[in-house]
Amino acid sequence: MKYIYILLLLLLVSISCKNETLLTFETLLIEDKTCENCPVVTIDIPKALEKTPISKNINIALQEEIITLLNFDETTNVTSIKTAIASFNEGYTKLKDKFPEESTKWEAVINGEVLYENKDILTIALDSYIFTGGAHGYSVKRFLNFNKKNGVEIENWELFNTKFDFEKFAEIKFRVQENIPQDQPINYTGFMFEEDSFYLPENIGFTKEGIQLLYNQYEVASYADGPITITIPYNEANKYLVTEIKK
Repeated sequence: MKYIYILLLLLLVSISCKNETLLTFETLLIEDKTCENCPVVTIDIPKALEKTPISKNINIALQEEIITLLNFDETTNVTSIKTAIASFNEGYTKLKDKFPEESTKWEAVINGEVLYENKDILTIALDSYIFTGGAHGYSVKRFLNFNKKNGVEIENWELFNTKFDFEKFAEIKFRVQENIPQDQPINYTGFMFEEDSFYLPENIGFTKEGIQLLYNQYEVASYADGPITITIPYNEANKYLVTEIKK
């Protein structure tokens, strides 16, 4: 019986140690209801709580992304989510004053989630939908990767031992997934890669299933095609990664 207690104790210690490597987040929910005729703005993102460099950098990075999405006045110094929302509202007001017949209300919905985390790496996915008139709004997803050891955001090229080698490998996987013959140009089936040459997307992130490559709408295909994703399992991708991911 005592051996069972020992095993249970070891299991609890193991779980506790694993949880200690994870950051603590709370939900930051912002719903702007300035006025009845103002744009609808809803923001739901994770907020890191620890007083550490990594938590500070995560919160700053998310704020900067939201500012970029909502700021409609490049001449104004927008330094917070609150002032970014004000800029978005002002952009709508100016358009409505100029074109009173344009009555369609603007909308911004931004959602964030922790997509993957281990002791070394953290990936946050930021989904946004922005509608400022026209036939349809614009949806885009951003991956933000962070090095938990030094607390800084990771650039895509820093993810790989050799970006060139991974890019060649990813092209093979992409062609297989999208049924593009290996001996034909990458745009053979209708894709729109510039200069008809494969390249990695701007968004690369870690998921539980593997490293994911995300091409947003318009990036390499038409709007109707939607986003294009390819997920490469870690047992295939690890030899290219600076940080090996163990499932």
